[in-house]
Amino acid sequence: MNVADSRRVSSALEKLGYQPTTQTEEADVIVLNTCVVRQSAENKAYGRLTSLRPLKEKRPELTINLMGCLVGVRGNPELAKTFPYVDVFSPPSDPGPLIDHLLTLDGSKLESTNVALRNAIMDEEIVLPNSDQGKLVSANVPIVLGCSHACTFCIIPFRRGIERSRSVGAIAAEIRSLSDQGVREVTLLGQIVDRYGTDIEDGPDLVDLLRVIHAIDGIRRIRFLTSHPLWMTDDLIDAVAELPKVCEHFEVPIQSGDDQVLERMKRGYTVEEYRKLIHRIRERVPGGMIATDIIVGFPGETEEEFLHTYDLMEEIRFDVAHLARYSPRPHTVSARRMPDDVPEDEKMARFRALEELQSRISAEINSAYNGNVVEVLVDGMKHNRWKGRTRTNKLVFFESAENMLGELVPIEIHWTGPWSMRGHLPLTELPITASPELIHSSK
Repeated sequence: MNVADSRRVSSALEKLGYQPTTQTEEADVIVLNTCVVRQSAENKAYGRLTSLRPLKEKRPELTINLMGCLVGVRGNPELAKTFPYVDVFSPPSDPGPLIDHLLTLDGSKLESTNVALRNAIMDEEIVLPNSDQGKLVSANVPIVLGCSHACTFCIIPFRRGIERSRSVGAIAAEIRSLSDQGVREVTLLGQIVDRYGTDIEDGPDLVDLLRVIHAIDGIRRIRFLTSHPLWMTDDLIDAVAELPKVCEHFEVPIQSGDDQVLERMKRGYTVEEYRKLIHRIRERVPGGMIATDIIVGFPGETEEEFLHTYDLMEEIRFDVAHLARYSPRPHTVSARRMPDDVPEDEKMARFRALEELQSRISAEINSAYNGNVVEVLVDGMKHNRWKGRTRTNKLVFFESAENMLGELVPIEIHWTGPWSMRGHLPLTELPITASPELIHSSK
């Protein structure tokens, strides 16, 4: 979400005549976009902000903008006292305060001509920075901002506000703009993306939106994240199976494999209900990729409760598991009412155990791709190799002297690891079938 927000700020600044620079010392405007979902991210933001002070003292004309969850939707007056050298404080997803500041640097009020300019700058057309034009193949597009579910551990509702769905028209306009500039894949974002439209009476849902985006020329692939087990409907699963551009890629956080922990987290489902959801996904979308999120060391988590999570991971065999150690966040229910009683060394031990387990499972799943040909959307180069993703979000590297950027190419896999695969262009042309992942088998 922050990557998408930063791109929106970049677009607004380019419309105002600014250009990106890789050198902090050369910048006229510095925007620090912050995340506070974990304490480590918040500490990093404070450290980076402090490091900018000498630059501001040396160049008072420099504009420094602090943006994102550290500021929050309600603002944070204490930040201005602690960091008096910051010129603008912006809530998440809103470049407006920065644009207003830059338009009024001469000290005059925001005149009507500037209001018209501001409206043009803040429209839904995204102008990619020069560094991205012709290079950005995949882009993130927020469709629902904030969250109203309020899991007991989550700070997002307090910092990003209540759930607000963007209009279908605004989303489609942004995606058409991205497509016109060479983007071929979009990922629709929401803290609970499946709840898109639920805040609008008789409004569209995520399935309706997917069908609209599916019709946009130039877009070859569509993804969405992050889902919540309570709102992933059979209609949505069927849409993934039926719409050719929608990738067979599901991000469905379980958070814990123990019912008591899930209840303390206020997740709203049981382990058995989650199992049944995964079964429905795999039944309707064979070969689909399933990723999850897991928190270890949640308040009160016993060794037995942790082992239930370990056993569930072994049973379900996720393609990817995003792991985190619990850290209390201000204003959350767990921070106010639940002691952080799992020692840090125990949290780390549990984290490492799940990390090792998932590495083995991912390696075993990916090994099945050896000798098969997969469809890859090429999104860049790394270490002199082209890289891209399969429809199921597997990272693939291959070599070619031709410019493959933005192309959909068949790649024959000859090496696999837990986190990536390597392959080559087939020597003979192979047909691409409708199969979601293993588009051709040479075995």
